[in-house]
Amino acid sequence: MVRTTNFVASRAVGIILAASASVLAQTGTATAPQAGYAPVNGLKMYYEARGSGQPLILLHGGLGAIEMFSQILPALSKDRQVIAVDLQAHGRTADINRPLSYEAMADDVAALVRYLKFEKADVMGYSMGGEVAVRAAIRHPEVVRKVVVVSAPFSRDGWYPEIVAGLTKTGGDSAASMKPTPMYQLYRQTAPKPEDWPVLHIKLGEMFRKDHDWSKDIPSIKAPVLLVFGDADAVRTAHAVQFFELLGGGKKDGGWDGSGISNARLAILPGLTHYTIFSSPALVSAVTPFLDAPMPRAR
Repeated sequence: MVRTTNFVASRAVGIILAASASVLAQTGTATAPQAGYAPVNGLKMYYEARGSGQPLILLHGGLGAIEMFSQILPALSKDRQVIAVDLQAHGRTADINRPLSYEAMADDVAALVRYLKFEKADVMGYSMGGEVAVRAAIRHPEVVRKVVVVSAPFSRDGWYPEIVAGLTKTGGDSAASMKPTPMYQLYRQTAPKPEDWPVLHIKLGEMFRKDHDWSKDIPSIKAPVLLVFGDADAVRTAHAVQFFELLGGGKKDGGWDGSGISNARLAILPGLTHYTIFSSPALVSAVTPFLDAPMPRAR
């Protein structure tokens, strides 16, 4: 029974926060990116840049890497410069002697923006990366222009209860049971120290077991925010609406002239789950108009 429970928990972690096997198995993209390592906060953060124009920092989910966006990167970078990164201890970015935390990873993103000499950058994150994007907007408003949060909550109870239960079991057992998966194969192929796979799980587990609720901070976000969820997401739909309302959306009729529209946007994409949204063309279709639109006036 214990072994079965551990297996289910590890699958919950892998599926919820990383990517489907079919996507992670794809490690190439249509055009070769410009790759590099940025020295930020003690890390050598790996990044890949594609396209040109307004910069967009792209953040993957837990246990994932840049490759999880391989299906949408060509379309996403068509009219902008996309800088996809491997966060601490993920992909090609080696771990350092520091716990994993949303705050530390948000600080890394801000440091990357400064290292690349952007005045400001848009930030888009999926799942764990979405939570990092939220913290970056709260902690570093001076470098964040627009924010896209994909399938990520502002508090841990935004996930369905069974998902929270699975996340809290992340650790050494989940690392062992996930070794047959494509997620581990990608990690083994890209990580500077593949033997650190259990360390990543243990650190993620420690982070996931800490309850968090950023509802008091969300209204302070000044950057325009787009929230994107699937209509069959692992994040509760009611939580998505609450997130939108905390950002000032959904308070009143938008009006004939649009004067009642907030700077926040909410997209619920039909027929998508937490496990399919990050690779869906519908995600690009939802994100592109938001990123392309002129910056709104402060309300």
